[in-house]
Amino acid sequence: MAAIKAEAVPYRDAFRANPAEPAWLVDARAKSLAAFGERGFPSRRDEAWRFTSTRPLAENFFVPVRRDLAVTANEDTDFGKLGFEGPAYRLVFANGIVRALPSKLPPGLWLGSMSQAISERPEAAEFAISEIDLGGTQPFASLNAALFADGFVFDLDEGVALDRPIEIVHLGKSALPTSIYLRNSVRIGAGSEATVIETYVGQGAYWDNVVTNIAVAEGASLTHIKLQDESREAVHFASARISLGWSARYRNFGLTLGANLSRNDIQVLLGKGAHANIAGAYLQRGDQDTTNAVVIDHAEPDATTQELFKGVLDERSHGAFLGTIRVREGAQKTDAKQTSRALLLSDRASVNIKPELAIFADDVKCTHGAAVGDLDKDALFYLRARGIGVDEARRMLIEAFLLETIDTIESPEVREHLARQVRRWLAAEKA
Repeated sequence: MAAIKAEAVPYRDAFRANPAEPAWLVDARAKSLAAFGERGFPSRRDEAWRFTSTRPLAENFFVPVRRDLAVTANEDTDFGKLGFEGPAYRLVFANGIVRALPSKLPPGLWLGSMSQAISERPEAAEFAISEIDLGGTQPFASLNAALFADGFVFDLDEGVALDRPIEIVHLGKSALPTSIYLRNSVRIGAGSEATVIETYVGQGAYWDNVVTNIAVAEGASLTHIKLQDESREAVHFASARISLGWSARYRNFGLTLGANLSRNDIQVLLGKGAHANIAGAYLQRGDQDTTNAVVIDHAEPDATTQELFKGVLDERSHGAFLGTIRVREGAQKTDAKQTSRALLLSDRASVNIKPELAIFADDVKCTHGAAVGDLDKDALFYLRARGIGVDEARRMLIEAFLLETIDTIESPEVREHLARQVRRWLAAEKA
């Protein structure tokens, strides 16, 4: 029997098998926990985690959340500033447990909690667990598979175009280090269209560990938006695994404002003729630390990818972008572009950018570009010469820099929703 890593011991001891769960899930949890125990936390010696410190997790045991620790939706006072103001089909989770479900859904849409789907929609629940979890190559995903209590499940039938977004609200609140595990499943039927908006907000010290499996079928389209403004004491790790069918389209945008330590892993597998647009903006200050790690796998010909990430880092904050584009043998006519730029507003702020291309086909167009710098002094002088104060001029330039990423989103309501959050962050710059 393989030795268990020291940091994994308290999580193993906290695990409690639920005999009421189906046998396949009981087995998957046990295998995933064992895989995590063998692997433990990744470290900076692991190339994929070279720029992400797991020290806050190694130094503290984050007690897995219990259902009696879940807060009610109205206890969070900040959500009103962050919530999408338009109509939406809305689910609310508090400390990882569902608290509110939409009262009425249109035909062809199944939307509910993972705890509900395990009994009512088992095929969707099974889709949420993969061999990656059982094998331990992504240790935090394995820990999630072992300990998750809930999450959301979104199934859309073929040929359905939703009239409003799905909004998933996550509220975290804890006075002691608590770990929250969410396991999500999204399946979009052929020719369907949908938008999902995830919002994370909270108070206190907790660790969100989120895993989402997504399948977008032939000719379907999914827009996936994420706003993360967690507590400054929180840790937020999220992994999204996306598979795209023939000519499917997937658009992902993440706005990272909160948490002391955060990381977003996005892995996209593209089928023939599929298109992925992956963009994000991260704004960090104080001693915040965030990583965006994106792996794009072009498995079939004629697929396209566009990536654009921008960061604004102030005070002692740190950011990292790891972008990998793989083009398999035979994936001809691939067209992929990756761009990452960052503004450093302080001499103490830092960023690491690591682009990577792995190309095994010869008829492709693949490019990447990266830039790091300060605000344009000429542009700042131009604005100040026209009577604009230095603080306002700085905010105008930073907002313009970031809005290029938000403009990748088609919906004007969603664009304005995200731009409002950027302006809110900038307004607090001197607070």
